[in-house]
Amino acid sequence: MYSKNFRIHWLEYVALFIGIDIFTQMLIIPLFRYVTTGILKASAIPFVSYQNVVTIITTHTGVALLLIFELVILLLVIYGVFALILLGIREISQNQFSLKLLFKELWQTYRFVRVGSILLLGLYFLLIVPFADMVYRTPLLAKVQIPEFILDFMTRNIWLVSGLIIFYLLAFIFGIRLILTLPLMIYQEKKTWIAMKESWKLTSHKNWWTLLSSLLVAAICVSVILVSCNLIIYFCQLGLDHLPEKLSFSFAIFNLLLVQVISELMVIWISVISILIVVTPLNSFKWEDQKKVKSKKTIKIVDSCLIIVFVLVAGINSALYLKVADMQRPVTISHRGVSDKNGVQNTIPALEKTAKLHPDYVEIDLHETKDNQFVVMHDENLKELAGINKTPKDLTLKQLTRITLHEDGHQAKIASFDQYLKAAKKLNQKLLIEVKTTPNDSPKMLQNFNQKYGKLIIKRKYQVQSLDYRVIEGLHQINPKLFVLYIQPYNFTYPQSVADGYSMEYSTLNNDFIWQAQLQNKLVYAWTVNSPQMMMKMMYDNVNGIITDRLAELNETVKDFEDVVKMDLNYIDNWSLGLDMKILGKTVITVFTNGGK
Repeated sequence: MYSKNFRIHWLEYVALFIGIDIFTQMLIIPLFRYVTTGILKASAIPFVSYQNVVTIITTHTGVALLLIFELVILLLVIYGVFALILLGIREISQNQFSLKLLFKELWQTYRFVRVGSILLLGLYFLLIVPFADMVYRTPLLAKVQIPEFILDFMTRNIWLVSGLIIFYLLAFIFGIRLILTLPLMIYQEKKTWIAMKESWKLTSHKNWWTLLSSLLVAAICVSVILVSCNLIIYFCQLGLDHLPEKLSFSFAIFNLLLVQVISELMVIWISVISILIVVTPLNSFKWEDQKKVKSKKTIKIVDSCLIIVFVLVAGINSALYLKVADMQRPVTISHRGVSDKNGVQNTIPALEKTAKLHPDYVEIDLHETKDNQFVVMHDENLKELAGINKTPKDLTLKQLTRITLHEDGHQAKIASFDQYLKAAKKLNQKLLIEVKTTPNDSPKMLQNFNQKYGKLIIKRKYQVQSLDYRVIEGLHQINPKLFVLYIQPYNFTYPQSVADGYSMEYSTLNNDFIWQAQLQNKLVYAWTVNSPQMMMKMMYDNVNGIITDRLAELNETVKDFEDVVKMDLNYIDNWSLGLDMKILGKTVITVFTNGGK
C-alpha cells in the first residue's frame, strides 16, 4: 500500500524533499551562520565553547540573550521543516497538494506551539536524532552528536561505558515511544506535552516493536536495493572504461550522477514509507483513493524545475569529484609523538621511533613547571602515567625529569622542552607544539615561552596550537610571526579568530567549516583520525593536515590517495587497459584491506 502510494505520487514526493533540502541548505543554514557570526563579531567574541560560555553570560548578557533567542528560532524552524514534510506527505498522498494549502496548514500548526513547548521540542529533537536520517530527515540536526574523542574517552572505563550504553538505550526507547509526538502535534493540533503522553500510550505494549520492525524491514530493503544498484553501475563502468578516454570519463561522470540520483530517490522513498508507517496508528490518512490523479500544471512545472536543479547540482558535484587535480596531500602529524603505541607519549624514545616513519610533524604537549620552565607532558596530573598524585606545576623541572613514566609496556623519563627540542633537531623532525594551561600558570607564561623559544620555533618552521583561546590571542599579540592554531573539540560556530588555522575534532568537522576557513587562507587540521576510511574522507574533504595515533596507517592511506589521484589524472590523459587494471586492483586492495582493519 505504501509503495503503491509512492509510485503514484513519486514526482511530488521527490520535489517536496528536494525543495525543502534546497531551501534549508541554500537559505536557512547560511542565514543562521551569518546571523551568529554577525552577533559574535559585533561583540568581538571570536567563538562560543565551554571555555567562554560563562564569560559570555556574565559579561555579554545581551549577546547571550540574542544567542538563546536564535536557538529558539532555530528550534521553531526545525519544527517547521518537519511540519512541511508531514503535511506535504499527507496532502500528496490524498491528492490535495498545493503550495497555498501547505503553507496555510503550516501557519495553523504554528499557532498551537506555546513558549513552554520550546524546551520540550528541543528535548524531542534530541531524542529523534537517531531516526532523523530515516524518518525525520534534516541537515539542521547534523551537528547534534557526541564528539568522537569523548566517546573514545568514555569507552576506556567500564563504568563510563556502562553509563553510555544505558544512555543510548534510554534515548532509543524514549525516541521510539515519543516518535508520534510530532505527527500528533501537526495532524491533530495537540499541545507538545499532551502529544508526548499520547505517543507514549500509542506505542505501549507490543506496538513499539511492531513499529520498529516495520522500519527495520524498510531500511533493509533500501540497503539491498542501493548495494545492488551501485554494484551494477560499478561493473557497467568497468566495461565503459574501455571506450576512448573522453567518452569513458563522460560516462564515469554520468554513472556517478546516477549513483547520487538513485541514492537520493531511495532516501526519499524510505523517508516517505517510514513516515507513512509511523503515522498509520493515527488514522490521519484516507487510503481508499489510490488512483492516479492528474497534477496541476503549475505544480508539475515547479516539481520538474526542482528536480532539474538537483540533477544539475549533482552533475557538477560528480564532475568536480572526479576531477581531483586540485586535491592536495595533507600533512601527516603524529599525535603525542607516538605511533601504534610504540612508546610512552611525549617522550624522546618514542620520538626517535616515530621519526623513522617520517611524519611531517610530531605533535607534543607542554606544561609550565613550578620554577616556570616547560616540560613535555599531556596530562595535568602525573597519576595516570607515573602513579604520583602531583601536577607539573607542583614540581620543578629538575624533579619532573627524574620521574619515569609507564605506558603500553614501555617506560621513559619525562623530557624537558629543551631536551625534546635538541632531539627533534638531531632527527630533523618538525614539531606541532600544544601549549597547555591551568589556573596555576604564572602571569607571564606566554612572554617567557616566546622569549625562550619564539625565534627558534619560527626558524625551524614549527607550529603552535592551544585549546585555550587566551594563548592564541596572547601569542598573536606578543609575536605575530608565530604560526598558531586554535584547537576546537566541537564544530559549533564558523571560523572567525586571530588564529592562523584550526585543529578540529574530526567527527564534528564538515566541508562548510573547511571551506570557510580556507577562504580566509587558514589551515584546518583534523584530530584524532585513526581509521583508514575516515582518513580518506578527510583527504577528500581537503583538510590541510591529519593528526593520528596510527602514523604508519596514515602514511599508507595517503599513499593510496596519491596513487588514486595520479592514476585518475593519468587515466584522463592517457587511458590504457593496463592502467585500467591497475586502478581496479588498487581500488579493490584499498577497499578490502583498509575496510578489514
